[in-house]
Amino acid sequence: MERLVILGGGESGVGTAILGKEKGYEVFLSDKGRIKDKYRDVLTKLEINWEDEKHSEEKILNANVVMKSPGIPDTAALVVKLRKNDIPVISEIEFASWFSETPVIGITGSNGKTTVTNLIQHLLKSGEVNSGMGGNIGNSYAKMVAEDENDWFVLELSSFQLDGIQDFKPHIAILTNITPDHLDRYDYKFENYKESKFRITKNQTAEDYFIYDADDRVITEWLEKNPVKAQKLPFSMEQKLENGAYLEDKNIVIKINNTEFTMSTSDISLQGKHNTKNAMAAATVSQLLRIRKQTIRESMANFQGVEHRLEKVLKINNVMYINDSKATNVNATYYALESMESETVWILGGVDKGNVYDDLLPLVNEKVKAIICLGVDNDKIKRAFGNIVENLVETGSMDEAVKMAYRLADKGDNVLLSPACASFDLFENYEDRGRQFKNAVRNL
Repeated sequence: MERLVILGGGESGVGTAILGKEKGYEVFLSDKGRIKDKYRDVLTKLEINWEDEKHSEEKILNANVVMKSPGIPDTAALVVKLRKNDIPVISEIEFASWFSETPVIGITGSNGKTTVTNLIQHLLKSGEVNSGMGGNIGNSYAKMVAEDENDWFVLELSSFQLDGIQDFKPHIAILTNITPDHLDRYDYKFENYKESKFRITKNQTAEDYFIYDADDRVITEWLEKNPVKAQKLPFSMEQKLENGAYLEDKNIVIKINNTEFTMSTSDISLQGKHNTKNAMAAATVSQLLRIRKQTIRESMANFQGVEHRLEKVLKINNVMYINDSKATNVNATYYALESMESETVWILGGVDKGNVYDDLLPLVNEKVKAIICLGVDNDKIKRAFGNIVENLVETGSMDEAVKMAYRLADKGDNVLLSPACASFDLFENYEDRGRQFKNAVRNL
């Protein structure tokens, strides 16, 4: 019996354990931290051997294959040791793909991937396509494969998940954009992060499709030097395309193999330039899957958006409070600030991932009246924006930040939580940060 060892007892780890057990592996799961009760219960119920708050090397180094959770870096001592011993270390995405023939729509990018993933799933469900959504959000791919009754999988894929693939390939791959993010995991080399994102198309063949932003110079320059085998379907707001999606007189036009689809941008429920691009990517997939044009238009009009992504929480004294906790990098925050129509009190900060704030300076100058720092170390933020805004305040909790915003905002203003940073200094994750913001606003 092959021995499968799993490092990490979160969603991807436990999903892999479920699938591994089903496929006849001897499974052992080990987590350096404490495993959440809901996952402990699943492991115990399935009689899977597990440990937490330690890694017992003698139980790990005898593996035939190791699945490491995306949060564990390749540089971790145990991972280095496993590779020295020629034990394959793979990602949950790779492991799950060994046991599934179901075609995958895979979505990656520095920003927009969650919105695009949710929008595609919404379009497929509306078009009565039997599809399961997961990956970096919701259920793990492995768990869905174990319980598989789907005709398609829609997977959000992070760079960390793509780092551990060998043969996995989506039938339709989408790359929304590439901007510097997670550089702390990539030796602070943008080149390494780019390579990671493009792994989504590395195993694709001429039967597969690659959808990408043709206005993103990082993507187009990489493609000039590195040809891909898949059929390319770009989307653009700047140029008219023979094949792909583009903008013409405020209409999205999609051309694929002599078929054409058009819809007005005013019919899209999500506003802002970046959301027009997200809609182009999702509608291109819908066209490939031959979903009815009327269904695509209706779905685009009634899509509700994603929690923690430019989510309007409440209007108090004519001040709109907006939760954009999912903005964990500078580029995501750029989109948020760009979409602000009135003066804004901006709450930001957290764990810096090698951020460079230069691109935000013109927007801050134009739209931001006050900055509230929400992090343990705010020096970089103070250096970047201290001379531009009159009010720059440091706070140590979400309650304090929201109360300060309430004092600084006037009628007609926005209060925007768009941190541009990871959340792990004061919060469990970006969802926890967003929920705390919403609770603090409701308690004003």
